[in-house]
Amino acid sequence: MKTGDIAEQSRRFTAQDMVDFATLAGLNTAPDHVPEPLIAALFSHLLGVELPGPGTNYLKQDIRYLSAAPLESTVTARVEITRLRPEKHLVDLWATARSEDGTLIAEGRALVLAKDTGRL
Repeated sequence: MKTGDIAEQSRRFTAQDMVDFATLAGLNTAPDHVPEPLIAALFSHLLGVELPGPGTNYLKQDIRYLSAAPLESTVTARVEITRLRPEKHLVDLWATARSEDGTLIAEGRALVLAKDTGRL
């Protein structure tokens, strides 16, 4: 792992995904756009599976939501390592999510403990 390393994933959210989300969340109607928790889940997946990977623990997250993510559109989430502090097993990352037309949906930072990954 080094500063500048990047991981990305893309996901298309459908109307059926929103029906399922509404059911799980106890909502009366399905959202007409991708809810913020589902965008945040893309970041969580990247951090826990890709970069830094298994054993990663969230310590802090600061995400600003700038635009609604439309249904039936591909959302691409990306995390990039901005700072490594191996003596403390800490990794700082910048996170962004964009719609398929390039619109910035969300951005912010994450601080994770990567002690268990053995990759620092």
